[in-house]
Amino acid sequence: MSEPTPAPVPVPGGELVDAVMTASRVLVAVAARSLAAAGDVTLPQYRALVVLATRGPQRGIDLAEALGVNPSSATRLLDRLSRGGLIRRTRLRADRRAVRVALSPTGRQLVAEVTQRRRREVEQLMRALPAEQHQLVVTALHAIADAAGEAPERDLAVGLGW
Repeated sequence: MSEPTPAPVPVPGGELVDAVMTASRVLVAVAARSLAAAGDVTLPQYRALVVLATRGPQRGIDLAEALGVNPSSATRLLDRLSRGGLIRRTRLRADRRAVRVALSPTGRQLVAEVTQRRRREVEQLMRALPAEQHQLVVTALHAIADAAGEAPERDLAVGLGW
């Protein structure tokens, strides 16, 4: 006898999705403003830098997978980051075809500066919330980040040496 198939989890809709979509617009705007002050780095490029900051040096193919892009797109993105001095590439001795990618000191500094600007703006937003809602927001946002497999902010701080 086989195990019964679990009932499908209902897809949330309506008010829940609308609230998350609205909050995401606010947070994307905060991120965009913080990144705009960094110069010519695009959001996808910055995302690659953050992945390297949180997960450490890795092969280009692994970074492509983490970003959800095909390897050729990641290579072009990494070419631009390399030309900007934001990453370093090294060939792996075991497999000369494989390249390991790491943040350069300049890339690490850029991520730190953008993160600090974003953090200050988010702190300002959170001060506008009543104190009794803070823990509710923390719990909800941790749940969303966990569901997405996103590294906690403290992992970024550690990756940047804070």
